[in-house]
Amino acid sequence: MDPNEARQLVIMGTGGTIAGRAAQAGDNVGYVAAQVGVGDLVAAVPALAGLSLEVEQVAQIDSKDMGLPVWQALARRLALHLERPEVSAVVVTHGTDTLEETAFVLQRLLQPNKPVVLTCAMRPASALVPDGPQNLSDAVSVARQMREGGVFVVCAGQVHGALEVAKVHTYRLDAFDSGEAGPIACVEEGCVRRFRAETPVSGRATRDEAALSRFLAARELPRVELVTSHADAGGDLVRALVAQGHEGATRPLRGIVVAGTGNGSVHEALTAAVNEARSRGVRVVLSSRCPQGRVVPHPGLVFDHSAGLSPVKARLALALELLER
Repeated sequence: MDPNEARQLVIMGTGGTIAGRAAQAGDNVGYVAAQVGVGDLVAAVPALAGLSLEVEQVAQIDSKDMGLPVWQALARRLALHLERPEVSAVVVTHGTDTLEETAFVLQRLLQPNKPVVLTCAMRPASALVPDGPQNLSDAVSVARQMREGGVFVVCAGQVHGALEVAKVHTYRLDAFDSGEAGPIACVEEGCVRRFRAETPVSGRATRDEAALSRFLAARELPRVELVTSHADAGGDLVRALVAQGHEGATRPLRGIVVAGTGNGSVHEALTAAVNEARSRGVRVVLSSRCPQGRVVPHPGLVFDHSAGLSPVKARLALALELLER
């Protein structure tokens, strides 16, 4: 066995569908998420028997409810485990709904020099044919075989990077995609077959300890709202957000991410309202609601663009940037 494969792995649980249960085994949608402990999930995978594993339950939630407290707990525990010389990698079980957001946050904050592998399931643990055990087994294979650091997502035999990964289907087992970039690798009978290198999530090569400390100490993230441009769009929502989130409010509005149409085009009525917000000190970042491609910069671009990030990841990137100010 390769020396790296013989070292300690940590598996951390946060809940999600992979830990869900339904009243009847045939029910793949009417389940309750986050009912099974991560220790029981590991015990249900024969391929993991005999490996040097530590198991830790960090949270037990439906990932639709993911937010700052769980991200802080995850980041704090991950930072600790990644510093341990005997730990070669960490696997995190997570719900699918906000998996792409957690992956992005952890990569941006931690810049891990060891593999951090997030995995999930589209069917609950009580399903007739659950997909969680295979995904967990594949995630451990990736954790043992990946030779560089970073945050990866493993689902349905594919390995995605934190920058590109997105949930693209509501029900299918292969619910995740990496758009034009494609997956980084696949897992075939426990072996990882590489397709391409991971795309860097930021220019930082190492962790910014000051930024991580600010994140861990924060009581809340700076308020950044996401609005979408569409046919017959108006500006009332943006004006209401600015009015409700004025300086001195409990959570003043600090930023807006606009999911524009096409190459970042924005309805003129919405543009007017967003410009009013910007004149009052609100940061504005433009992304596209298109699932592929990016906003291509050009001289007529009115707002700062998201550098290819999806709207939900652009919102997080702006919140983290504002937290550093």
